[in-house]
Amino acid sequence: MKKLILPFILIFVVIISACSNNSADKKASTSSKDDQPKTFTYQSETGPVEVPSHPKRVILLSGFTGNVISLGVNVVGVDVWSKNNPTFKKELKDVAEVSDENLEKIIELKPDLIIGLSNIKNIDKLKEIAPTVTYTWGKLDYLAQHVEIGKLLSKEKEAQAWVDDFKQRAEKAGDEIRAKIGQDATVSVFESYDKQLYVFGNNWARGTEILYQAMKLKMPEKVKEMALKDGYYTLSTEVLPQYAGDYVILSQYADADISFKKTDTYKSIPAVKNNHVYEMLGNGASFSDPVTLDKQLAFFKKSFLGN
Repeated sequence: MKKLILPFILIFVVIISACSNNSADKKASTSSKDDQPKTFTYQSETGPVEVPSHPKRVILLSGFTGNVISLGVNVVGVDVWSKNNPTFKKELKDVAEVSDENLEKIIELKPDLIIGLSNIKNIDKLKEIAPTVTYTWGKLDYLAQHVEIGKLLSKEKEAQAWVDDFKQRAEKAGDEIRAKIGQDATVSVFESYDKQLYVFGNNWARGTEILYQAMKLKMPEKVKEMALKDGYYTLSTEVLPQYAGDYVILSQYADADISFKKTDTYKSIPAVKNNHVYEMLGNGASFSDPVTLDKQLAFFKKSFLGN
């Protein structure tokens, strides 16, 4: 009888031991999840800010919308420029429009992180609603800015991976374009907005970062002289030929005054005569985020290369 009981006792001990180990593993797993930091200290340009490690409800008050969207982070409120940007129409369909002056609306949206430019209003009040991080436009270049936002959102690896891939794709396209149009061919970027005409330098969106920085296409000397330092320069129709390169990118808003296109001055520009003017929608062109940049890169490849 004792010989029969002993095996049963051993089996029972083994079962109890296994259950104890499983229980310990579950506790360890649960403890590991609980131990994950819910916040961390982000070193912003204005000082340290305690922010959520994985924000769930982000509000964007001035740009950077495409950066956040591309990293898969949920957005609950955006500025009017982002909301009206056709590039983000699908992604922002159910997202509220907000402003730095409509604090009540922002409170209603219960954000856990607010992002904006350094010139937004009511920063102190916004900080009382949720952790608020601001950036100075142009302090970082367009790619470094994306990586920095990646750090803020605990998505730095993903942001850097996109940057590395984009640089490679844009550089390759640039090599192909220069091979086709000539190494010394120049490109100008104009914009028609309201009743004004502008020409842009190499870091003022409208695809300028891609054309001049990534693709290394050349800028007319007159544009270098007047627009490179400040980023843009206001023009009159009469002087357009002085700033026009061999190729022209024309960003124009739907409601802009485009009467200049009917003038003899405009029609006399070699790029116009040679059908080297490539028009793109102005609405949305003033952004420099991954969503916008990918679309602009595709536009330039099709315009210059036909693919």
